[in-house]
Amino acid sequence: MENKKGWQNNKWFRAAIPALLLHCSIGTVYCWSIFSQEIADHIGFSKGATEWAFSFAIFFLGMSAAFLGNIVEKDIHKSSLIATICFAAGMAGTGFFIWYGGNHQHSMISLIGIYISYGFIMGIGLGTGYLSPVKTLMLWFADRKGLATGLAVAGFGAAKAIASPIMQAMLEGLGESGIYKMFFILAGVYFVMMFVGHLLLAKPADWHEPQNDAEKPKILDVIKTKPVTNYIGIWVMFYINITCGLALISQEKMIVKCVGLAAFAGIISTVSAIFNAGGRLGFSAWADTMKDRNTVYKMIFILSIAFTGLVMLTQGIKNGEGNGLLIFLVLALIFIVNAGYGGGFSNVPTLLSDHYGMSSISAIHGITLSAWAFAGLTGNQVATYIVNHTGEFIEHDGVQINPVGYQNVLFFTIALYIVALILCVVLVKPTDKSKKE
Repeated sequence: MENKKGWQNNKWFRAAIPALLLHCSIGTVYCWSIFSQEIADHIGFSKGATEWAFSFAIFFLGMSAAFLGNIVEKDIHKSSLIATICFAAGMAGTGFFIWYGGNHQHSMISLIGIYISYGFIMGIGLGTGYLSPVKTLMLWFADRKGLATGLAVAGFGAAKAIASPIMQAMLEGLGESGIYKMFFILAGVYFVMMFVGHLLLAKPADWHEPQNDAEKPKILDVIKTKPVTNYIGIWVMFYINITCGLALISQEKMIVKCVGLAAFAGIISTVSAIFNAGGRLGFSAWADTMKDRNTVYKMIFILSIAFTGLVMLTQGIKNGEGNGLLIFLVLALIFIVNAGYGGGFSNVPTLLSDHYGMSSISAIHGITLSAWAFAGLTGNQVATYIVNHTGEFIEHDGVQINPVGYQNVLFFTIALYIVALILCVVLVKPTDKSKKE
């Protein structure tokens, strides 16, 4: 009985492990690039047409988090179960419509079905699954909130590095029809992982969660406890960090080819995923030691501006091939942006809790994740537009690349990073995080 009681009140079993099970599952949404071309070929559509499934998934992740934050706030068991069912069902549905598209080439039913399954249904699972463990972690690890949330969100970032080689091996091992079979298999695997996480996840027994409207303050009232510009600053700088991260990360593979490292693209992708996950854990754990957690964002933006500026001044992407120093600068930019992109995610819930307290953190965090939704529709697309409409495509080792176009993306990102730094300094005021609710 004592062991059972100890297990039920263990922060690792009731918060950290279930958070990792949930986030390591839903984080595989970022594996899209591994199989997007195979899906396009199998159903008879262009890669560009299928790419919208990923954009929709990120959009509905943010919007479901924004609109379902109150459900997460009231009942994490309900929200984690919704996440489990929707994510697994969306993945299985994607597999079904890939199979259907293989038998009915160029069918709009298959393409729209993939948009609905991977984009809308999985997106709901992503949003609720992302939010569900965050507040629970901060309650169990009250003294190291950043470390706790960083650990879970690092699982979301590391999921791609862990799952990518497995998915690649499955695609090769399952043969011509492997693409839809892989989705059926993964739907089952991730359902089990997330369902176990759902069963284990629990808030501390001594935490009282307000359950009625009289007890619970309205989100707008919570935001108004500080100047509204304070929250606007947090939302916009979060949006900019994601937009810039996606803009560069979406072109990462081609940038690597521009500097003559095509043979090492897989290794560099893995290392950048490690930086992404490491930034989520490292920046948030480091922020626990700071008086003002917003300092982390200032550091992220300053580093991003500095390395973007260096690559712009040296035209490292355009002139990098064969030049060791320029290759180093380009790789450093990729890794720094990945780390800052991840660190921006992991520090948002703890920054919000420092400013607005813990009572409504899931709901206010959910609304803030709407920034992720809109960034998901702008980051990749703006970068692609710049590459397609500036510079010139040339053939390099049998691949069409546009070094000037990729270089021009940096003008877009550095301008936004500068805006984000100004907002970070001017609008987001310091707060005494030692004041606890």
